[in-house]
Amino acid sequence: MEFANLSRRSLLAGTLACTAPASAAPFRAGDTWGELVAGNARFAAGRPTHPRQGPAWRRQLVDGQQPFACVLGCADSRVPVELLFDQGLGDLFTVRAVGQVLDDAVVGSIEYAIGHLGVRTVVVLGHSGCGAVRAAIELVGGTGEVTGSVSTVARAIEATVRATPPGPDFLSACVRNQVRRIAAELPRRSGMIDTAGPEIIPAVYDLGSGLVRRH
Repeated sequence: MEFANLSRRSLLAGTLACTAPASAAPFRAGDTWGELVAGNARFAAGRPTHPRQGPAWRRQLVDGQQPFACVLGCADSRVPVELLFDQGLGDLFTVRAVGQVLDDAVVGSIEYAIGHLGVRTVVVLGHSGCGAVRAAIELVGGTGEVTGSVSTVARAIEATVRATPPGPDFLSACVRNQVRRIAAELPRRSGMIDTAGPEIIPAVYDLGSGLVRRH
């Protein structure tokens, strides 16, 4: 990240300007979600184009970046955001945290994408079979135990589990509710994000089909 362009005052205050600096390229216009869906369809069908990954393009990005979306995804190794959306270098500003759990570093990273890079769309991306959500379910149900810092993650998802009505495929329901809850919580956690008003899209990636669906 090009944090050198941020003033010490901005960093200490924990806030970023709501508009991109003059040196940043303008936001790429168009249907952002549609572009992501199209890339995901190529990936799921086994026909990715692997755009913007060559040496010439890489060199163009040395002096700056212009991602067209920010994706808050899970740290799970099976959910590589750029691959499953079939995007290239510099296209997506990716933040990864187990279970999409928010902390100051995660929120600050998203603020950076919006305030400094001009990103106008944030996708909160969960995935099927999420181990963090499963751990939270077992914690609430008293059927499992987590230790160390992993317990912090599970307890951060506990509210989602308790708010999800019992039913078939409870894990999937909790995964969907987790991305919805995080999408709603982001503006409440950050006055800067609330003021900037980006589109925040909750979505879930299916490990089996390879498809991402909006929720």
